[in-house]
Order: sequence, then C-alpha cells, then structure tokens
Amino acid sequence: MKCIVADDAWVYAGCDDGNVYDLSGKAPRVAYAIAPEIDIYWLDIHDGVLGVSDADGGIAAIDHEDEFLWRRGGRGRSAWMVRCDTDALYHGHSQGVTGYDWRTGRELWHTTTGSVLFGWQERGSVFAGTGTREVVQLAKDGRVERSYRCDAPVFSCATAEGGRFVFAGDSQSSIYCFDGAGTRLWKLGTGCGSAYSMQYHGDRLYVVTTGGHLACIDASEPAIRAAQVGDVPDVLDVTAPRQAPRTVEPTVVEVTSDVGVGVVVQCLTDRGRTRVQVMSDGYRRDWSVQFPKGIREPGARYLVTEVRESGRGGFYRAYGDIRRLR
Repeated sequence: MKCIVADDAWVYAGCDDGNVYDLSGKAPRVAYAIAPEIDIYWLDIHDGVLGVSDADGGIAAIDHEDEFLWRRGGRGRSAWMVRCDTDALYHGHSQGVTGYDWRTGRELWHTTTGSVLFGWQERGSVFAGTGTREVVQLAKDGRVERSYRCDAPVFSCATAEGGRFVFAGDSQSSIYCFDGAGTRLWKLGTGCGSAYSMQYHGDRLYVVTTGGHLACIDASEPAIRAAQVGDVPDVLDVTAPRQAPRTVEPTVVEVTSDVGVGVVVQCLTDRGRTRVQVMSDGYRRDWSVQFPKGIREPGARYLVTEVRESGRGGFYRAYGDIRRLR
C-alpha cells in the first residue's frame, strides 16, 4: 500500500495489486480494480471519480462503476502526484505538472517544473513538491504563482486552509513552514526520518517517515510563532502495541435476514453488465449505486448501512457495512 485518500466520508487505499480498497466498512472491499500490471504510485478521488498515477508516468480516470473514462501515457515517468477536482486532474511527474479534463482526458496545459515527488491542492491552486528543492504553487490553469525554497529535494508538502501556511518535508529529515507570501518561518528536524507523505488537518501536520514513524506536529498559529523564536515542545514518543496479523477476505460477506435497519439494494443485469439499484422506498430506481464489484452477483440483494447521493447527482454511493440478504 502506497497511499490512503479520502473522498467525503469514504476512505480508500491504493495497493500494489492494482486494486483500490474502500475502507469505510468493517471489511475492506475492492472499490476499483485498476489493472494488476499498473504500479499505482498515487491516487485521488473526487465525488466518486478516481484519478490514478503510476510508476510509468501514466494517468487514468475511472468512474463510479469502476470503468475507465480514459487512460493515457503522461509526459514523464514516476508520477507521484495526482489531484482531482470538479474540473480537472492535475498530474505531477518527472517533467512537471499537467492538467487534464477529467471527462475526456484532453490535455489542458503543461508546466515544466523539477521532477514532482508529491502534490497538494487548494481551491484555486495546486502545490508540487519537487526534486529541485522547492514547492511550486500553480494556478489551476498552469500559471506559476509562487515557489517555496527548501535546502534539499522535497518529498512531501501540504498547506493550511487557503494556503495560509505551506509545509514541506525534505530528503534530509527536515520540515519547513512558510507563510503564504513565501517567507520561510521555521525549519525543524523530525528526529525520525524524512517525511515521505504529509497531511494537514485541524491545526496538526501528520507525516509518515522513511524511518517507519507516524508523527504529529502542532501547526497552529501559536505553535508556529513559538517555533520562530526557537521554542518547541518536547517530543512524546509512543510505541504502538504489537498485534497479530489478521487476514480479511474482501469478497466474503456476512449474511442476514434482518432488514430492519439499513437500505436494501439489488444486483441486476443491464446490457451484459451487473449494476446495483436501490430497492428501498424513497430512492430513484433509475440511478445506479457505486458498490464493490467483487461481491456483485446478479439477483442478489444486500443490506447496506446507507446510500448517499453523489455530489453532482446521477448515482448513489454505498456507505458503511454490507450484508447479503437471505
């Protein structure tokens, strides 16, 4: 597994077997079966549309029914960045960042930067951490807006809401904080390796390091001001307890006859494809349901915790636990 991403209430993991797993229920389910020959480097998802970048520099968009909208080779290799929004996929690779129309795969723009090792996005910008020791901020039409200079290649990057602060993790086990104008506010050693991946949430910066650590950094404004004058807290080192390995089979489904709580859906055959439709009252029968392919069986009925309408409409998304009805 190389990456975990969230899309609203859903959490997905991209793995070396070419599958993307939905982790939202009790058991992981295959949400998207990309292809076993694709070495997934990164993925992102927006309202059920999945963007996938790979080791060969390829880029693909896959819809909520796990069907390719398009797939194409990119301009470079080692594509460690893909970010998705309503309008486009932003693809970072060895030759820079390229924007694609998510519906058609048409190239919208390309901007040359250093080799991209990580990507982040805000509403109006994308941020690329590069091998040329900088985080490059691009407008979503490809224009370079700003760069944030580091002292070594940038393995990861993130921002506070709206780009108020920009964070970077370099190959020499340091983390940086910049203000939105590009001024470096502080540089700190992690003490636990270089930050391969980075996520900002709720005034906290979370990093996964080359030393195998998950670390949390206080990135609130008071903590940033304190760090500027050299005042940093003592590190709390927590060792996770060892747990016995547990194997979960993603195609095994619990069986029940109780339909009291949840939403009933059914697998139907539509022009040679197995689709899923909501059978409970109050839902549109002409909309399909995003539902794991690995457990679909024509005619079978299932009870799911919830189904939720997609943000742009037109289909539902199964959420929570799934049980097969007798």
